[in-house]
Amino acid sequence: MAGDSFVFKQFIVKQNKCAMKVGTDSVMLGAWANLPYMGNALDIGAGTGIIAIMVAQRSNTEVDAIEIERDAYSQAVENCGNCKWEERIKVHHSSFQNYVSGCVRKYDVIISNPPYFSNSLPASSEQRTKARHTNDLSFEELVDGIVLLMHKHGSFATILPLKEAEDLVEIAKARGLNLSRLTRIKTTPPKPEKRVMMEFTFSRDSFSENTIVIENDDRSFTPEYKELTREFYLGF
Repeated sequence: MAGDSFVFKQFIVKQNKCAMKVGTDSVMLGAWANLPYMGNALDIGAGTGIIAIMVAQRSNTEVDAIEIERDAYSQAVENCGNCKWEERIKVHHSSFQNYVSGCVRKYDVIISNPPYFSNSLPASSEQRTKARHTNDLSFEELVDGIVLLMHKHGSFATILPLKEAEDLVEIAKARGLNLSRLTRIKTTPPKPEKRVMMEFTFSRDSFSENTIVIENDDRSFTPEYKELTREFYLGF
C-alpha cells in the first residue's frame, strides 16, 4: 500500500506526509470494530486519518481523532476534510495524555492502531519513531486514558502482534477492562498468527473469538477477508 495516495471505494487517503503509510492493520481494524449507529467515537493516533474516515463511513457517529506528530496531523486534517463525512470528524493535534486531561466527553467506541515497539532500536526518523514506538505513549498510559474516556457501555478496539497483545490484556484487566472479542489474523493458512484484533469492555458477560486468513495458498484473497473489507477496497 505504498505510494503518495491510496484510493478506496468512497474516499482517497493521501499519505505523502506520513511516516507510517496505510496498511492492512488499519484497514482491518477500521472495518472490524463494533460501532454504534450514532454516538461518539475516538481514534487515538490518527496517522493519515484512515480509521476516523472508515468509522464515519460505517456509522453516524461524531468522530474525534488525535495525532501528536505534526505532519501526520496535517495529513489527517487534509484527508478528513476531503471526505464526504468531514462535518462529523474533528482532528486534534495533541498527545493522548494532554487530550485526556482536558476532555469531558465520554466515548461509545475508542479505536487505536497503537505504537508497539518498546525494546527495539529507534526508527530512522523522528516521525517513524513516534509512529512505531511506545516512547510517547505506553500501554499503561493508553489504558488509563481509555478507562477515563470510555462510556460505561462503550468498547475499545485495537490491533497488535501476539506478545504485545498479551501484555495489553494483562494491563487492561488490572484496570477493569475485559477482553470481550478476539480475532486472530493469519496471512496464509499455514503461517502462524501475525496479529490479533481485540475488543475490550467494562462488562464480563461475554467473550468470542475467531480467526481470519487474509490470503489463500494461491495468493488470492479469502472470502472472509473480502467480506470484512468489501465496503472499502476497490477490487472487492
